Amino acid sequence: MTVSHLISLAEEVERYLGDPHDPSSRMSYQRILEHDESERYPHELVDVLHEWGLHTYLLPEEWGGRAIDVEVGFNLLRLVARRDPAAATAVMLTDLAFMPAWIAGTAEQREGFVRAITDGTKMAWGLSERHHGSDVLANEMRAEKVPGGYLLSGEKYLIGNATVSDVVSLQARTDERGGPGGWSLFAVDKRECAPGTFEHLPRERLHGLRASDLGGFRLDQVFVPESSRFGEEGRGLEISIKGAQVARISICSMSLGAVDTALRLAMDFAEQREIFGRKVVEIPYSRRQLAECFADLLIGDALCTEAVRGLQGNPAQASVFSSVVKYFVPTLLERTMAQTSVVLGARLYLRDHPHFGVYQKMMRDVLVAIFADGNTVVNLKNIALELHELLGTARDPGEELRAGAEKSVGLLYDVDAKLPRWQPQRQSLFSRGKDDTVLAMPDGIERLRALAERQHDPAQRRWYLRSAEVAQRLMGELDRLHEGTTRLKQRWGKEYSTSDELFRLGEQYCAVHAGAALVHLVTRSADVLQDPMPDGAVLLLCLERVWRQFRSDEPVTDIDVIDRVVEVLRWQHSEHRLFSHWQFRLRASSS
Repeated sequence: MTVSHLISLAEEVERYLGDPHDPSSRMSYQRILEHDESERYPHELVDVLHEWGLHTYLLPEEWGGRAIDVEVGFNLLRLVARRDPAAATAVMLTDLAFMPAWIAGTAEQREGFVRAITDGTKMAWGLSERHHGSDVLANEMRAEKVPGGYLLSGEKYLIGNATVSDVVSLQARTDERGGPGGWSLFAVDKRECAPGTFEHLPRERLHGLRASDLGGFRLDQVFVPESSRFGEEGRGLEISIKGAQVARISICSMSLGAVDTALRLAMDFAEQREIFGRKVVEIPYSRRQLAECFADLLIGDALCTEAVRGLQGNPAQASVFSSVVKYFVPTLLERTMAQTSVVLGARLYLRDHPHFGVYQKMMRDVLVAIFADGNTVVNLKNIALELHELLGTARDPGEELRAGAEKSVGLLYDVDAKLPRWQPQRQSLFSRGKDDTVLAMPDGIERLRALAERQHDPAQRRWYLRSAEVAQRLMGELDRLHEGTTRLKQRWGKEYSTSDELFRLGEQYCAVHAGAALVHLVTRSADVLQDPMPDGAVLLLCLERVWRQFRSDEPVTDIDVIDRVVEVLRWQHSEHRLFSHWQFRLRASSS
């Protein structure tokens, strides 16, 4: 989908949902907070989204949906999440529960579920168990083979949509020996279960997403026909991992949407509040806080752009970019939320304020992305397991591999480039030492210098050249990281992957990847982004935020950079644009 088409569609849903500060709009903050305060599942809000057809952009076109490019559904969920992450999550959970059918289902299963979801069926994804959490190979739910199908027994816990769902996609053990091939996936239609065989567990009360339905269920010899199994017996783990790669990326839309609202509210306050004789937005310390929060959102925006486009354009490396984005974006934006709170002050604590009351909800809701669909440690572990090989390839990729990476990056980061059809079954479980975003970084830096030379404004030229210098420094960290993994291998031997220092090196690798993503997005999409994007000062501050992951006491910006970034931020705020490279026009009021 072209940039112009996506912008048009995003603005259509914004018009439909209306200004969330207007109590009469279809999805107002007033109504959302009522659901949050009463901890009541947002049926009416989900219905509003269903009536517009949001779900169709999450379902494959070839079987009756409208999903062609992943980035469309992602950005629509992001716009919903800026109003209510709980309602966005409710819709997303059905989509994720459908993923096993998309990845490995029969044509009959795929068409049947698309038809059912379109008719209003809700689904849940049953993976985790009470005593095992992220250790899915230790799960205990059994599927006993019987004539014509299976008998399922066991319990699933902390499952989204657990009670409201009609159908559950779940993992169960089909081989008592366990191991990677010991699991299969099944669809269980609750409406067809014999009485007394399917029991809902009590719904959990939550800190954030209070309106969400998070609970569990217990099965006692529930019969399901063989036609309810997704894919061949024993493929459950593989299908689950491929679905998890999608989930890791999708949930970052919640983080981006919630923090967009938080920064928008902080800007509303900063533009109107006067203290000590001037507006908050004019106080130097507050200006830097706001500018840095804006930069953080753009870093997350760049990483998510790569990840959602990568599912289609580079599925062989999904294991890397899905883990990088799921680790880096939620942890970054959790800190960003704390920084916006400093600007907003006491208003962050007001639950009933007619304008700022929703802030405290966003502050609670954003935390879900830290632990859901693979927590921070799980995703760092994914990166750690491939880190030494990734760094070795980055050190000496060879001309052919480098050229292939540059071609791949052109597809992922030129947001107007046509992507191949999404085939999630093609996603790989391991990247085999390749990360095109990092491998193509030298080319990205050269393109950045060329972009600088094309600038007529001396300040913009200077900022772009300075950005290239910082990017070069980031790339230089790869050698140090490789030396670190080599040293750990020598010291720890077979226990290498359990080292806490390896996880720290993995964190820093994610930072280099984030810096590379920024450079590629700016250089590859410079001609299609709307003014005032891209901007040299904005890019430089983004890279400084990444660089501080390595040298926290080494700034690379000055007051002129901050002034320019705040100028761009104030323009996007006053023009009601999404805080993003995309700059969708929003329905928003600031008072």
